[in-house]
Amino acid sequence: MFNIVLYEPEIPPNTGNIIRLCVNTSSSLHLIKPLGFNLDEKRVRRAGLDYHDIANINIYETYDQCTKKLKGNRFFAVSTKATSFYTDFKYKKGDVFIFGPETRGLPESILNKTTDKEKIRVPMTKNNRSLNLSNTVAIILYEGWRQLNFEKGI
Repeated sequence: MFNIVLYEPEIPPNTGNIIRLCVNTSSSLHLIKPLGFNLDEKRVRRAGLDYHDIANINIYETYDQCTKKLKGNRFFAVSTKATSFYTDFKYKKGDVFIFGPETRGLPESILNKTTDKEKIRVPMTKNNRSLNLSNTVAIILYEGWRQLNFEKGI
């Protein structure tokens, strides 16, 4: 359905939760190294409820390898620095949502590869810390799926 890219994820339970989200929305997960954990770690598996066996997970050494594989799809960089809200777009199957590491977000080198139109954010009240990564992925993923009338869902 959609493609979720986690650039250098750091926290095992977040990735486990996102694996579960991807399976339950027929989406693919793309992980870009280095990972801050081993996918076989108990904390990842517990959060993912052993969905690993049925999840579509792709692992890349570099961001460029990932973008080459997903070429032809639209890319949206998710960042607190974006000016557009995630609700400002009409999403379609195959769209790619790129998320940065939990502690620092997407680096400028990746943000600079996308136009302002391709950068989206989830609104939050001012002067607060960012939302949890897996929560942010869920908000955006479910909005995209809602726009497609929950295709392939119940």
